[in-house]
Amino acid sequence: MYKYFTSICLFFIFVNGYTQQQKIDTIPNKKQDSLVYKTNYGLRVGIDISKPLRMQFNSNYSGLELVGDYRLSKNFYAAVELGFEEETTREDFTNSTAKGNYARLGFNYNAYQNWLDMNNEIFLGFRLGLSTFSQTLNNYTPNTNSGSETDPLYFPPNLITTPTTANGLNAQWSEFVVGIKVETLKNLFISFSGSYKILINIKDPDNFKSLFSPGFNRVFASNTGFGFNYTLSYLIPFKKK
Repeated sequence: MYKYFTSICLFFIFVNGYTQQQKIDTIPNKKQDSLVYKTNYGLRVGIDISKPLRMQFNSNYSGLELVGDYRLSKNFYAAVELGFEEETTREDFTNSTAKGNYARLGFNYNAYQNWLDMNNEIFLGFRLGLSTFSQTLNNYTPNTNSGSETDPLYFPPNLITTPTTANGLNAQWSEFVVGIKVETLKNLFISFSGSYKILINIKDPDNFKSLFSPGFNRVFASNTGFGFNYTLSYLIPFKKK
């Protein structure tokens, strides 16, 4: 009888201990659940450093671009780029210079899942672009038949060196952007992105085609183009959430 009673007691002690352990295991860790990592929200401003670098290797080009974005939510950013460009384009029969200002406005979506308080991005974006510019036809040679050895031209074409400038030109386009952005130091970011551009409309000068539009780059017959940015920017934090 004593052994039987002892066995019953041990059984209930074991069951009670197991039940208490189960309760401990199932109680949520409130301290852990309440630990939230907040991230900075604010205005990020910077400069496209690829343009000053390009100027060092290409005497026919000059430009400056300022970039900025504002964080709207966890993954969405409003983005803008403002700039100035001047480029001289040399063709077989023409030499022309386009210069003017441009703006691109749109958004970025961050598809990268950061760890804890990291603030890096792998982003996809969209922009609408607008530029206003002038184009100067520096010189040109009339494109006529060059003749042959047996039948030379009596009046060969001459180089026309009187510049002609057309003002009030403009262009509109859309572009799709993909890039990466890395926080190298606290609130300091380096970014690289590429874009595919589709020309919507462009105003050409009389009797000549626009060969370059600031912000869009070279204008080809397909009305499409590519661009890239290599930017250095700094985040001015307004709040954390």
